[in-house]
Amino acid sequence: MSFWCAHVNYALPISRRKKNKPMPQDREPLRYNPVEHEPHWQKAWEDQACFLASDPTTDPRPKYYVLEMFPYPSGRIHMGHVRNYAMGDVIARFKKAQNYNVLHPMGWDAFGMPAENAAMEKNVHPGAWTYQNIDVMRGQLKSMGLAIDWSKELATCDPAYYQHEQAMFLDFLEAGLVERRDSKVNWDPVDQTVLANEQVIDGKGWRSGAEVELRNLTQWFLKITDMAPDLLEGLETLDRWPEKVRVMQANWIGRSDGLQFEFAIDQSDAPMRTIEVYTTRPDTLFGASFCAISPDHPLALKLAEGRDDIAAFLKRCAGRGTSVSDIESAEKEGVDTGLTVTHPLDPDWHLPVFIANFVLMDYGTGAIFACPAHDQRDLDFARKYNLDVTPVVLPIGQDASTYDIQNKAFTGEGTLINSRFLDGMTPQEGRAHIIDLFERDKIGARRINYRLRDWGISRQRYWGCPIPIIHCGDCGVVPVPRQDLPVTLPEDVSFDRPGNPLSHHPTWKHVSCPTCGKDAQRETDTFDTFVDSSWYFARFTAPHESTPTNPAIAGAWLPVDQYIGGIEHAILHLLYARFFTRAMNKVGHVHVEEPFAGLFTQGMVNHETYKSPTGQWLSPEDVTLENDGKAHLKADPSQPVIIGSIEKMSKSKRNVIDPTHIIQRYGADTARWFMLSDSPPERDVQWTEAGVEGAWRFVQRIWRLVHQIADDSKTCNSAKPSSEPAMVFYKAAHVSLNHVTDDLQHLSFNRAVARIYELANALSQNEAPDDESKSARRAACNILITLIGPMMPHLAESCWRLLGHETLLANEPWPKADETVLVADTVLLPIQVNGKKRGEITVPQAADKSMIEAMVLADKKVEQIIDGRDITKIIIVPGRIVNLVIKD
Repeated sequence: MSFWCAHVNYALPISRRKKNKPMPQDREPLRYNPVEHEPHWQKAWEDQACFLASDPTTDPRPKYYVLEMFPYPSGRIHMGHVRNYAMGDVIARFKKAQNYNVLHPMGWDAFGMPAENAAMEKNVHPGAWTYQNIDVMRGQLKSMGLAIDWSKELATCDPAYYQHEQAMFLDFLEAGLVERRDSKVNWDPVDQTVLANEQVIDGKGWRSGAEVELRNLTQWFLKITDMAPDLLEGLETLDRWPEKVRVMQANWIGRSDGLQFEFAIDQSDAPMRTIEVYTTRPDTLFGASFCAISPDHPLALKLAEGRDDIAAFLKRCAGRGTSVSDIESAEKEGVDTGLTVTHPLDPDWHLPVFIANFVLMDYGTGAIFACPAHDQRDLDFARKYNLDVTPVVLPIGQDASTYDIQNKAFTGEGTLINSRFLDGMTPQEGRAHIIDLFERDKIGARRINYRLRDWGISRQRYWGCPIPIIHCGDCGVVPVPRQDLPVTLPEDVSFDRPGNPLSHHPTWKHVSCPTCGKDAQRETDTFDTFVDSSWYFARFTAPHESTPTNPAIAGAWLPVDQYIGGIEHAILHLLYARFFTRAMNKVGHVHVEEPFAGLFTQGMVNHETYKSPTGQWLSPEDVTLENDGKAHLKADPSQPVIIGSIEKMSKSKRNVIDPTHIIQRYGADTARWFMLSDSPPERDVQWTEAGVEGAWRFVQRIWRLVHQIADDSKTCNSAKPSSEPAMVFYKAAHVSLNHVTDDLQHLSFNRAVARIYELANALSQNEAPDDESKSARRAACNILITLIGPMMPHLAESCWRLLGHETLLANEPWPKADETVLVADTVLLPIQVNGKKRGEITVPQAADKSMIEAMVLADKKVEQIIDGRDITKIIIVPGRIVNLVIKD
């Protein structure tokens, strides 16, 4: 079928064919006006339901699920959104054209603290603020022309969504995946709420500025640690994920193989008889200098009852943050307990016991033995308290008689020294020997530990999903009956006092126990918002079902074929989503364990920063850039502007470009094209006015080119031509088609853009002297516009109509390249001289080594490079490289 020259609607069955409305006319025929064209095509796509996904259980086409991480409805989209969603949109349109049944949905990660802050600052209900923002952002996203199935839109703050989240929590509770227990948390005494580690800044609450306390609170946990081995092993199957993300997750899960054993406490009147430790470095036991226990260790708490200095130290430690980074960055401090323990391999060797602020209770056993020579934290502590430092691992090439440790611990490989019967072994050999010895003598055991901790999901917030639990004085913890779901948030809440509005609401929390009927109270904590985003991709597959998922439909759509989002979500969101999918699988809601088959992490969008002479941040809209590289205030040219570094766009530094302004001025296609063309998509992109204007000029150039080609020939022949002038256009189009298809398959958007530029140049710079070549150029122009379609869909539709087609390009199939013209006649070989590239040479594709050598030696450029020097050797790899070895 020669669809390139079609003038009828081949894309739709007879019963669905529609005559599209006339294309909008520009005031100037050769100037493309996106303000008129873009809304027209958006309505056309909507009228013909171009992007609605079909039921994958009945649609015979292969499925393709593309998803970008859904946005928080903060009020306005930003350039990061434009880049993220433009990438996903290209994939969705491309796969649709390749005859896939494409699911490309959109929703809103709508719970969270910003809405509560808005309620307190603006005296508006969080729900009203959130839904108002959703309306604005939906309109902005639609103005981008995204190929989204809006019939599947959802918001996590909608009871129709979170009632299923509550139901799954009850499923997880029954399956043993939920636990309620005491936990250390960051507590803001002014706001009276738990803070995430990221909300603790220099030991103070990010909003109140109050000194944060470390408190024990009863919290709900999802037992992610139960699946730690599987989560780690599952990373091996994710071969379409970036390696750096897999490494980050593996490090976060943190499997370690080691030895667990006990130190006997020497003092008979001590509160405990032994201290159990876990170590991954039993090979360094002969370098032990002291034992250290966590401030939260039961022994420390017991000792604090009789010693004021220990009690004071524990209180100081309670003021620190709970994150590993907080503890690692803090000065290493401790207090001597006065206790000693006996070394397990030498009854005459006694080690002092300290309480140390860098030992974590929730890793291992909450106690360690310290080998300062080979652990930097231990070394810092030993130097502070004048404790022994004995090296037991000798670096390669060092002399054991003179080797010493100063202020930097040695953590590399080498040979064991000062270790008695282990001397001469490698650390790996020493570890194996010690573990075997301890197990043989039954004084220790091999253990596998994970750094991963259970997921605490309780938050003292109003604007979150209520936890469906009732607390009864007689019955204890009672799940809310499923027929009573959803447990919805009360509308009449007040934010005029600190703390969780649900806790001090006069009526909402008071209910009858569903078991005994007595007075009881609802759980007033709400879910961590990461719970909301840990399963939304599954809900998108059937968002209107009366159950969390339709397992058959979810099984047909999942896993997501291509997931797109920022690297900042590499650990928590992605790890939680992987756990949640496994949990949903366990209770029957999905039939997969990995939610995302492919992952792509796009780079940031950056912009220059600007400051006034007084140091105030300035918006780019307030600044005029001069040709000499200087800048001044737009409102007052006499006021110079300081041009700062190029940084990620942020409201705090005001280096933000509003996408709405760009779309209104240049059109959505220009913004999309710039975002896709400027750099490899995984790297950061710098937003520049010059770059945007360059994209705008290309839009106008394509518009003029299509006008010219459409006027030049009314005929279109997509068959392989016979004349050489016509073959120039035919070959250029099919070579570009082949490359762009491959580039889009690999998400190499900037390379695809470069190929499209090449094709546009070929169509505009080569002459079409006869009817056959003019017809071939028009057919090649059809291919050009098809290639542009996923990236600049509005412009492509207008150009498609100019070329005589009555169909929507959005409904057209992707063409196939003619493989007979893809074989290159020649190949460009780099020429190296003594291993350094010095030039290039074009040789026939079929040339053998002798022909290549003859052509190289006869080349005038090579002759100049050699400059009379003797060639001692010529290394030729046909099709790849030529290397000349010469005497200097």
